[in-house]
Amino acid sequence: MEAESAIRTIWNFHHMEHELVLADAILVLGSHDTRVAERAVEIYQQGLGKWLILSGGLGRLTEGIWQTSEADLFREIALKQGVPDNNILVENRSTNSGENFRFTEKLLRERNLFDTLQSFIVVQKPYMERRAYATFKKHWPNKECRVTSPQMIFEQYCESSHPEINQEAVVQLMVGDLQRLWVYADQGFQIPITIPDQIMVAYQTLVKAGYTQHLVHIL
Repeated sequence: MEAESAIRTIWNFHHMEHELVLADAILVLGSHDTRVAERAVEIYQQGLGKWLILSGGLGRLTEGIWQTSEADLFREIALKQGVPDNNILVENRSTNSGENFRFTEKLLRERNLFDTLQSFIVVQKPYMERRAYATFKKHWPNKECRVTSPQMIFEQYCESSHPEINQEAVVQLMVGDLQRLWVYADQGFQIPITIPDQIMVAYQTLVKAGYTQHLVHIL
């Protein structure tokens, strides 16, 4: 398999292709890509969720670069686009996907909302859709989850003013996130996800091509 074909294959696999329906809340997982916040606002304005829950402190791609938490920056974007502050909840301490869910659950329990909210639309980067779903189902197995991300093809997504979002960086990240699907499942952080043979061939192609920057080193 050629590298270009492998890139498209893995990019497509990361997408869950969920059809969005009315949910109790929209959960936005923090990111260095503000287009995630813009996608969440779009969904909110379509009337698909009452609550906009923003989760994210400073992660490995924003720590030392941003002066404010991912969730607080996303809140500013939501407010500027007309989302009422009363419908926004902010969790701004988490630094990884597992903490997104643990700390958000703590926040929702403090607000007496955790048992009430049973269905969620989770918004994440395109190459993290499948991992967001697997993490959600590990932490909240009895709740309903549909996942979405900025609606862009690969080339569009790589066109960004953010220095960390370009084709080289995106491929490095999405190869790392693919590997995390089985590594984190083995470590108990996510539910297991079936990886088709074609996806493993694409993964091995890109690893051999040098896309190893964000791989987890397993002892």
